[in-house]
Amino acid sequence: MATTPTPSPTSATTGVDPDLAALMSDVFADQRAGDPTADDRTDDLWSKLDDLGLARLTTPEEHGGSGADCFAAAELLRAAAAHGVATPYAEHDLLAAHALTAGGLPVDGARRTVARLDATGVAHAVAWARGAERIVVLWRDGDGVDRVADLASSAVTLTPGANAAGEPRDTVTVADLADLEGTPIAASSVDALHWRGALVRAVQVVGALEGAQALTVEHASGRTQFGRPLARFQAVQHLVADLAAETALARAAVDAAVATVADETVTSPRARLQIAVARSCAGHAASVVVRNAHQVHGAIGTTAEHRLHEFTRPALAWRSEYGSVQHWDDYLTDATLALGPDGLWAAITG
Repeated sequence: MATTPTPSPTSATTGVDPDLAALMSDVFADQRAGDPTADDRTDDLWSKLDDLGLARLTTPEEHGGSGADCFAAAELLRAAAAHGVATPYAEHDLLAAHALTAGGLPVDGARRTVARLDATGVAHAVAWARGAERIVVLWRDGDGVDRVADLASSAVTLTPGANAAGEPRDTVTVADLADLEGTPIAASSVDALHWRGALVRAVQVVGALEGAQALTVEHASGRTQFGRPLARFQAVQHLVADLAAETALARAAVDAAVATVADETVTSPRARLQIAVARSCAGHAASVVVRNAHQVHGAIGTTAEHRLHEFTRPALAWRSEYGSVQHWDDYLTDATLALGPDGLWAAITG
């Protein structure tokens, strides 16, 4: 069975303390994604994150969190994905807890996810609803007011589902939406959740691509064919070079988006543009990295025993959540055309 080379902590561009980055990497180093729906594995990892104060990393201290910034959250997401470990951290801390605090509601240590209900009281493809102790639901009432409520998982009906990587993406149904009581929440806060989720997935995609790159470099360097390492063949070198270039481009775009969000609100015009760039770059990079990584690995890379699929499948699944690659390409095209030549140049150089 293939092992995964440990991706080294890379915090130079994020401002994350190197010791914290190393701690995050170590937490995931010995974890195997395996079956991402296995409750015992998820629970064990969650206990470790909670004990270290990482489960509520960005939740304000007054709500029992660590009060860290988005750079630290991005590093934690990247580390998990780069090690091929599935975790509901983003849904719990970056989305559900954010929705509660935006609505002025308390946050405790119960594991949460977030669901946006439609007019019938249904939310599809809710990440990690299975296993969550509470589900933060958002909906718009009959008067057009956005509301948020923190429900026990037993108060909703769950229909199991999964994404292409096998991670839980369940259907959440609230039986009597008209009778559901909730706290008003600003429409801008609801909109911010979508953009936060989009950036989360971009960070995770890049982490998965970095994990696939590490595996591919190790395989090409150690595998011998016709008496010499695969890395000595020019065709393989081209595949690895293209893979590495696309991963680096996507990482740079994501780092820029995280830095912009740190300086501004997640829904500021510049942040939205940067997030769209990050999603577009990461989405297109996934196509190249997944294709080239599997070509270099050959048949072994398609087996369940090899770890490559623990990076390539999530990368392809995550890039389709919170908007497809086409959606983000279209958004980016419209946004750049609206800026005009002078505005675009200022956005690029600024």
